[in-house]
Amino acid sequence: MIKTTLNNDILNKILEIEKNKEALNLVKLPVNLSNKFRKNTKKRSSYASNRIEGNPLTYEQADAAIESKNRHFLKPEQEIRNYYLALELLEKKLENKEPVSLKLILEAQKQICDGEPKEKIGLRGTMPPGVLFAVWNDDGTPAYIPPEYNEVPDLLSELINYINESSDHPLIKAAVIHYQLVTIHPFEDGNGRTARIISNYYLSLSGYGFKNVGSLEEYMSYDIDDYYDSIQMNLPVLYYDGRNNPPHPEVWINYFLKIFSLYASKVLSIALKETSNNEGERLLHLSNKAKSFLDYLKKHSVTKFAPIDVASKLKVTNRTIINWCAELAKNGYLKPILVNKRIRQYELI
Repeated sequence: MIKTTLNNDILNKILEIEKNKEALNLVKLPVNLSNKFRKNTKKRSSYASNRIEGNPLTYEQADAAIESKNRHFLKPEQEIRNYYLALELLEKKLENKEPVSLKLILEAQKQICDGEPKEKIGLRGTMPPGVLFAVWNDDGTPAYIPPEYNEVPDLLSELINYINESSDHPLIKAAVIHYQLVTIHPFEDGNGRTARIISNYYLSLSGYGFKNVGSLEEYMSYDIDDYYDSIQMNLPVLYYDGRNNPPHPEVWINYFLKIFSLYASKVLSIALKETSNNEGERLLHLSNKAKSFLDYLKKHSVTKFAPIDVASKLKVTNRTIINWCAELAKNGYLKPILVNKRIRQYELI
């Protein structure tokens, strides 16, 4: 099991990420912009995570595969679609705050490898006599020899216990999840993709989803050699020769935090820019009277109100206020508060 000692470099990276996280929390994303980010992030993650594994499609081809329906898909296209559907599956589980478990990991891998032969779905088993299970280089030499298949359940159980019981910072735990799933290599196929998607799920579950703006996998895919060098840590190819308990785990932890720090900084920049642009576009759709009413609410710090109360102060009819509220709610400035299925109040977003 990978064990990390926090040094100043690691702590400084975590602090920088926390600062960006807090700043992003102050950015209010309109619903339409949030939905746009969420779908775009899933597309870019599906493309990037598969690209790390050697998928040859361009982003445009990956996007077309995700959007297409009712046609035959080539294997690279199906891989992209499978990952996208796995993200949607985990998105629903996130709504219920389902913790990381063996069941969840297996469900994600099953969707990622949908359409593959049945032996590639679920935990790997014994190999035929004389056949070595390994990750192979193009020249026929082993790039990595993972632990024996019969050790996989206990190793995964150890990982789940760590996730649930460790007091490590969520960013450290996400890095450990990523490393351990890749290193345990519990499946015949889909190990890297499953490691990335589960690590990211844990980040979102722990409040580090960064509002679904941008793809962490995309930043990892910019330099694939750096990604693999960091996770391999220049250790021998055999699991039992050091990868089970790496002597310098900070190599991987520093890489993971470096990438996440770059990602977090860019996410904040994108969110601020897009929110500003979106604000200008939304204001164009408002009537002058609705704009004046919005200015009044902001100027007087009115965050929650009943239309009839504001109507008396502005000396207009209740119906007039309701019309302005409907216009502002449609464009993402107000949120209706329902009581017994009727709008009783509005809240400024």
